[in-house]
Amino acid sequence: MSSDPATLDVSEPGAPVAVRASTVLPAQRENFELTTADGLTLVGELALPADGVVRATLITLHPLPTHGGFMDSHVFKKASYRLPAMAGIAVLRFNTRGTSSPRGTSAGAFDGGVGERLDLEAAVQFAADRGLPNRWLVGWSFGTELVLKYGALAPVAGLVEGAVLLSPPLHRAGDADLAAWAAGGLPLAVLVPEFDDYLRPEEARARFALVPQARLVPVAGAKHLWVGEKYVVRALDEIASTVLGRAVALPGEWPGAVGRGPAVSGGRA
Repeated sequence: MSSDPATLDVSEPGAPVAVRASTVLPAQRENFELTTADGLTLVGELALPADGVVRATLITLHPLPTHGGFMDSHVFKKASYRLPAMAGIAVLRFNTRGTSSPRGTSAGAFDGGVGERLDLEAAVQFAADRGLPNRWLVGWSFGTELVLKYGALAPVAGLVEGAVLLSPPLHRAGDADLAAWAAGGLPLAVLVPEFDDYLRPEEARARFALVPQARLVPVAGAKHLWVGEKYVVRALDEIASTVLGRAVALPGEWPGAVGRGPAVSGGRA
């Protein structure tokens, strides 16, 4: 099954409506393809503010594809539905090598976080070549491992402003990777659910102490998959606040055109 952003219809409801899990707000949405340095074609979607004014750009790295993670994992899908309209933030989502979604299947095979370095580099270069400003990496679970292992290294480090991590398990990324972030000095926001399956706030605080500029954000009540609309809202508020450099509380209602998208899912570490 393919996915065409143009099929996401929006209409004027005539009165403000509550923003729900599948609410789609106006944006310029386009499918794209990336080519990695080892010749693989990856598929993705870019959602831009409808007025063309981009205040920040999220380059998202999804959860573990062997456990259900893909570009449509729900926090990132909802970010693409909301943030372009609500905050002027562009959202770039793509499937890493061997990963499938309604958008399509990226070439290659899952490589345990090794070959995926080239996927990350291709996505960042694509955003830079498009002239998208204020670029930030946003990883979730397995995606945080890619951010931590490769985001502080050339060429990526010179093309991004920093990173936001959701539910970092610190399975593949280790102290040497944290030391690279410390040495590079790029900002790092770390959102850790109170009831995470892999790394909870107390342990995260100890591990990320190696990165002086890291800002740890414990999220009371949340779990690894960020299930529950209030936790999604908290994650999106924190992401927007970080990349825009000011406190952001996204509205719970929208006064303009809205649509409804398909159901979205999550994924594990």
